[in-house]
Amino acid sequence: MKTVLALIFILSLAHEATSSAQETKFLLQDHALPVIAAPDFKTPLDKPWSVAKGKWTPGDGVMEVVQIPEEKHVPVLHHNVGLSSAVIECEFRLDQPGIFYIGCDARKHVGRVIVNAAGMKIAEDSVKPSHTIAELKSPLKLGVWHHIRVEWRDDKMAASLDGKELRGQHAYLATKKSRSWIAAGKSAKIRHVKISGLP
Repeated sequence: MKTVLALIFILSLAHEATSSAQETKFLLQDHALPVIAAPDFKTPLDKPWSVAKGKWTPGDGVMEVVQIPEEKHVPVLHHNVGLSSAVIECEFRLDQPGIFYIGCDARKHVGRVIVNAAGMKIAEDSVKPSHTIAELKSPLKLGVWHHIRVEWRDDKMAASLDGKELRGQHAYLATKKSRSWIAAGKSAKIRHVKISGLP
């Protein structure tokens, strides 16, 4: 009996180690970066967050995002800390067709990950409209929570959407960053946001 219990304990530890390794699988980084923001969305956001467009309402751990028609722009939330290397994770839900973005800026946009009904893209913004450098076709289900992880480092950007990975590289992505941002077309729900990075 003791042998069986010992075996169960060892297998349990091995499972925990495997789960932990899966949770911390990096796309571009070679080690864990310091966590600099992990809002609980139970109270209003303060600095260094700022709302650029739309209505962002936190409550019960979920951020409700709604477009304001008069602004003629998708809702945008800035995190005003420039990061040379970053990991941004969250869960998002679209209940109607729309777009979800995570990106980074200098004086103007630098790069972005774009998620829509067809799948996911990585784009760089040295030109207008932004230039797609990588694309993953993967239909997005409405009305369910999706997990996204976005990383950048040097001239590379990568993303994972529900475990499906995409990577892109472009010289412009190495531009020194001044902030990161999250945006959503029309409406969305967001939770479990975590930003890790190095200035």
